[in-house]
Amino acid sequence: MARVVVDVMLKPEILDPQGKAVQGALPRLGFSGVLDVRQGKRFELEIEGEVNAERLAEIEQIAGTLLANPVIEDFTVHVEDAS
Repeated sequence: MARVVVDVMLKPEILDPQGKAVQGALPRLGFSGVLDVRQGKRFELEIEGEVNAERLAEIEQIAGTLLANPVIEDFTVHVEDAS
C-alpha cells in the first residue's frame, strides 16, 4: 500500500481571500515577518499495490478532473511513505 498526495493551490494570479485573512490576522496575534499566505487543499489517496508511472498518470487525471479546478488551481502529485 502506498500513499499518494495531491496538493492543490490557487494559481498565483488568482486572488486568495482566505490567505489574505490569515495574513491580516497574524500581526494581531503577535506574529511578524510573514510576507504572504496562500491557502490550499491536500488530498491523501491510499493506493493498493505499487505505484508505477501508469498509476501516477491515472492519479494526475483524477486530480485534474475531480480534485482541482484547472482553470483557477494548480496541483502537484507525489508519493509519500505510507508508514
